[in-house]
Amino acid sequence: MRVLALLVSAILAGCSAPSSTRDATKERWYVETVTKVAQMNRDAEASFKNGKSDQAAETIEQAEPLVARLLSVPHPSLEAAEAASDLDDLYGRMLLSNRHYGWARLQFQKNLSRWRHWDPQTPDTERRFKQALAEIAECDRHIEE
Repeated sequence: MRVLALLVSAILAGCSAPSSTRDATKERWYVETVTKVAQMNRDAEASFKNGKSDQAAETIEQAEPLVARLLSVPHPSLEAAEAASDLDDLYGRMLLSNRHYGWARLQFQKNLSRWRHWDPQTPDTERRFKQALAEIAECDRHIEE
């Protein structure tokens, strides 16, 4: 009876689905989504600079689910993290310009955490980390006023 149980277990183990070792960041959808979010960031930035905050906000809102999908993979790419960072930074600056200092600080805090823990550190990730620190300090100055 034990032999039969072992045999059945071995057969069932052989039928199990193979473990997924594919790197999602190399898949076509991922690369295309990173490219799309980067373009949306540029469009939103241009809208904001041209005084079209509502249009910028709409673009940011459309990009957020795409960013969430990019960051949901086990090891997001640096390009995806940069796209998410750029989106959070722009949204934070928009909130800061509207005197929503607490909400702006939250956006900048996400970037601070993202770049503090990024591995491997690069000059650009270090720059982004310092930028988030400076933006948080700016929010704190306004909150204390």
